[in-house]
Amino acid sequence: MSSIPANLRYAESHEWVLDNGDGTVTIGITDHAQQSLGDVVFVELPEVGATLAKGDEFGVVESVKAASDLYAPVSGEVLAVNEALEDAPESINESPYEDAWIMKVRVEDAAALDDLMDADAYQAVADADD
Repeated sequence: MSSIPANLRYAESHEWVLDNGDGTVTIGITDHAQQSLGDVVFVELPEVGATLAKGDEFGVVESVKAASDLYAPVSGEVLAVNEALEDAPESINESPYEDAWIMKVRVEDAAALDDLMDADAYQAVADADD
């Protein structure tokens, strides 16, 4: 099992959230999620400018064995998407926490980050999943 970065927050649906400290967050999927999916072959990205509510479906990650919907861990406006994933979706397998972020969002309510899990709580969820 890989280590789960302590500086991130996590949703039960296996998205990670990095607080950028300026009212925005960067969001991606966890190492556990990419391992469960297998070799990623396609990523459907959200539209820049879209407004998401927590829990909204915002995209899909497809692998050779499954497709998995992505869910917004916080509410807010999509400011940027990682267009590099369109040409290199496999980077989600190679670098889920660094290069393969999926979107950046201006958070509607910063307190919503407190509702997400810390690394220890997410580890328990990931372990229960295995």
